[in-house]
Amino acid sequence: MRDWLLQIKRGEYASLQTQIREAFVSAILDGQLGREEPVPSTRKMAKVLGVSRNTVMLAYQGLLDDGYLVARERSGYYVSEKAIPQHAARPDVTQRVEHSETAPDWDNRFARKPAALENIIKPLDWSSYKYPFIYGQVDHNLFPIAEWRECARQTLGKRWFNAWTDDHGAHDDALLVEQIRRRILPRRGIMAAEGEILVTLGAQHALYMISSLLAKPDTKVVVEEPGFPDARNIFSLHTRNVLLREVDSQGLVPDAIPAGTEMVFITPSHQAPTTVTMPLSRRLELMEKARKDDFIIIEDDHEFETNYVNEPCPSLKSLDDDGHVIYVGSLSKSVFHGLRLGFLVAPKPFIDQARALRRLMVRHPPNNNQRTAALFLSLGHHDTLIRRLHRAYRARWEVMASAMQKHLPDSSRVPSFGGTSFWVEGPDALDAERLAEAGREHGLLIEPGRIFFGRPNPPRNFFRLGFSSIDEKMIEPGIELLARLVKEDVSSGRAAAE
Repeated sequence: MRDWLLQIKRGEYASLQTQIREAFVSAILDGQLGREEPVPSTRKMAKVLGVSRNTVMLAYQGLLDDGYLVARERSGYYVSEKAIPQHAARPDVTQRVEHSETAPDWDNRFARKPAALENIIKPLDWSSYKYPFIYGQVDHNLFPIAEWRECARQTLGKRWFNAWTDDHGAHDDALLVEQIRRRILPRRGIMAAEGEILVTLGAQHALYMISSLLAKPDTKVVVEEPGFPDARNIFSLHTRNVLLREVDSQGLVPDAIPAGTEMVFITPSHQAPTTVTMPLSRRLELMEKARKDDFIIIEDDHEFETNYVNEPCPSLKSLDDDGHVIYVGSLSKSVFHGLRLGFLVAPKPFIDQARALRRLMVRHPPNNNQRTAALFLSLGHHDTLIRRLHRAYRARWEVMASAMQKHLPDSSRVPSFGGTSFWVEGPDALDAERLAEAGREHGLLIEPGRIFFGRPNPPRNFFRLGFSSIDEKMIEPGIELLARLVKEDVSSGRAAAE
């Protein structure tokens, strides 16, 4: 029998017996007490409420008579299996609060309203679709479950007991920081001391801390257009001066960054969502402008572990000699998104403040996750996984390119970096959100592109196709179906316009 708190008020409009009865009925109908669940004895309930046992017994008897409770000999009282019909809808328990005359006016109390911001929405049941061209999900057939399980088993063993049970305050798992510093960052040309690295709960957690620390109400922040919606939303919660700047075939244009800019958010290695890679010449131009105009570059090294086509271009952070770049990395992209582990690399003064802020927010990321990830890296499983992903993604990338050219020619640029998605521009008359609805009816998932644009009246004919979680054999049939649905949508749109 679980503990359950029931409150009564003496002097209230109803008798104590009636209040007890009403509280039980509400708890049963609202689902707080389930079918066949034991309830406190009359003796215990009387003691908890500070009322006579007779009062409780009379209330229970009424509940027994009405079928809400059943009494079992030598066992006690239970919620009746028939208390709620299987098909009956439960009342919304929030209605009592929302309709109260004394309820707080929440709308006027919020300093910020993140719920008003539009975000990417992905169906939780994506794996049940036949053609899941969805971005950011893991193919279960590629993930080394046995190796991850073994790392988790070692983490939870007696040897590492203190590593995952202790409260580390503001500190990170030393083994994970070492693995990030020695194994991950050198691949991006970054040399960093331990005091210049902070573990985060993913890239978005890192961006929120950066924005909280550096963005004042009038701070000018430049973001890419189209770009990562969550970054745009995060900065807009802290400053009213979020400036959109178009990306071209080489990414963000440095000359388009206006005077007075204090921060620039950028995804140079694999621009989200267009997949464009910024060449070295433009990276050097951007770094020079940052030094000259003294603004901070926030480099989100988006999908840096999925470059399987060309030689990696050096990260902006590797070109940073004077501390103008804050580097945001993520293990979620290469391991699995549900891991929610990332990291920041920045000058120590910034990391010190970020560490203090993180302590106030979450103290530190879960120790067991940190140590499991650290062992996964140290034992070479991460490198093995990356090689496996490269082979699989390369094959899917080639099939995607061929299928797109065959069924939707000239609608997309083949990503020169690799990655796990294609950015598609459909005919002008296409409505990608309407297309996505039609696709779902045929077992096909795509991501409409409107959400990636921050400007008013964004184009509606763009969409993103992810291929990280779709079987290679299903790619071309899926693209063929998609091409047919595109033609149908364009035809119906034109007919409606006429």
